[in-house]
Parts: sequence; C-alpha cells; structure tokens
Amino acid sequence: MTRTAALAPSSASSADLETRERLIDASARLFAERGYSKVTVREICQRARANVAAINYHFGGKSGLYDEVVSAAIRTMQKTTDEIRAAGATKKADEQLAIFVRIFLSRVMEHRDGWIHHLMMQEISDPTPALDRVVKSVVRPRMAYLASVVARLLDCPTDDPRVQHSVMSVQTQCLAMLNDRVAQFQPFAMTPRRITALADHITKFSVAGIRALRR
Repeated sequence: MTRTAALAPSSASSADLETRERLIDASARLFAERGYSKVTVREICQRARANVAAINYHFGGKSGLYDEVVSAAIRTMQKTTDEIRAAGATKKADEQLAIFVRIFLSRVMEHRDGWIHHLMMQEISDPTPALDRVVKSVVRPRMAYLASVVARLLDCPTDDPRVQHSVMSVQTQCLAMLNDRVAQFQPFAMTPRRITALADHITKFSVAGIRALRR
C-alpha cells in the first residue's frame, strides 16, 4: 500500500489532510509557473509551509505529487466537456457546434490566468508523461464529441477525412486563443461580449465551410 493510500480521508488526521492540500495547492502553482523539471521539492515545501519530508510522506515523491496535480487539472477540464455535452443535448448539429465553441472559449478566457492553463502550456512546451494522460482523458473524448457533431453536419461517418479535417480546423481556431504570444497581437480586449462575437464568427465560418464540403 502506498503512503497516499494510507492517508485516505477516512483515516488521515486533520493536520495531515491540511498539509496534503497545501502541498497540492503550492506545487500546482509552481509547476504552472516553471514546469515540472524546474521545480524542486524544497521549494514546494517552503511555499506550502511543510517539512521537506512531507512530499514523500504524502505522495511517495515529487512525481506522485505531480500526478495528483495533473489529476485535479484533468477533472476540471473534463467538467468543461461534460458541460458542452449537456448543453448540446437534443440540439441540432449547428447549435451543438455553436455551444462547443462558446463554452470552450468562455472557459479558456475565464481561467486564462489560472494555474491549469499555464500548466498545460508547460506540458506543451516541455512534455512529461502526464501529457499522454491529458490527451487520453480530455483531448480525445472532447475531439470525439466534436467529430460526431461535424459528422452530423456532413451526414457521413466520423472517420471520413472531411470530418477529421474539419475538426482540426475548428479546434485550431479555438486553440489560437490559448497561445499567449498570438493573443498579444489581437487588436481588441477579450471582453465577455467580444468572446461571444468571436464564438459566433468561428461557428458561422466553420458551419459554412463544413456545409460546402457536402457539395
């Protein structure tokens, strides 16, 4: 049994749980700021006001702690996908696409300064094995849903190359908002009203292009 398992909420003391949460909170921000490889155990413990042995005690080491941080990020990102699915239930395909783009952009901009956004940017620029977990648990299910929406617009199977290319096109437009270097060249501030207008543009642009592929 790992030490983390031994410290399950039902058996861990209140002090243990508080220390554990401080370590997760402190390390999440440090990993987001500098990436996994550039953060030391000592730095995390100092920021969390914990003994230097606390990470081994609670998580079995730095990698175990990072796994916990990534798991928390994955759960949050999965909630966005769940929200997209729920909001689009029973809707027509073009409405589902509009919902996908609007919710995705809104969540990205709401959390642009948060640790999850910056952690994902760190993973993209300097990948760790955790990136595979994010792709498997978040990216693939979300893209599978988007593919099902596009396939309905095209009235074809999801493995049709037109679906795959269209999914890439829609996602690329949305992902441009994630790139801080790209964002700094925008001639406007990303206000809620601007996000709505941009989501509407991406949707209309994409739906028109996708429908043209049916001809």
